Amino acid sequence: MADSDIETSTASSNSNTNHSTSSTTSVHVTALDGIVNANSLFTVAVFVGISFDQPRDLSLTNRAGCNAGTDVERDLVVFEVISFAFFLFSSLVAQGMKLAINLLNSKETDEVFKANINSDVLRLGVVGAAGGCVLGCVFLLLSIVDVVQLRIGLLSCGSSLTIHTVLALVVLVSSALSFYIFTVFYSFRK
Repeated sequence: MADSDIETSTASSNSNTNHSTSSTTSVHVTALDGIVNANSLFTVAVFVGISFDQPRDLSLTNRAGCNAGTDVERDLVVFEVISFAFFLFSSLVAQGMKLAINLLNSKETDEVFKANINSDVLRLGVVGAAGGCVLGCVFLLLSIVDVVQLRIGLLSCGSSLTIHTVLALVVLVSSALSFYIFTVFYSFRK
């Protein structure tokens, strides 16, 4: 058993405390479910990318000097494997946290959604799962940049199509990751 409830705010009455704790536990389980579901999609995408990767056959550039070499192919595989590892890590941490919450809930039959769990452990688990998801996205972004270079041409060649594609990818993914990181840390301040 843990030392404190998940509850982040203190309540004056016992009924208020139980209601707040039960809704907080339910929210954490739902958030962990979301992490697992998103990571599952990313993990499948990365695994399919690794399985069917044959980059030399599909280069669309006309200039031989702009074709990506084996170093870009190697980086692509390395980034995909690292991305896969972070998504798997994140999913396993989230699943472990859900399992702990559900096991603690099963001990108290009268309070279905209430779990006494150390809030520091819960925060560490959520940050670990979210951090794994963010790092998986970063390495997935790097692997997609390598795919773009393999298919359209190297960034160093200055092709406007390659530069605009990579720029749009980096801006959109970075914006989404920044928002995700902000909401994770904001949720701990409430």
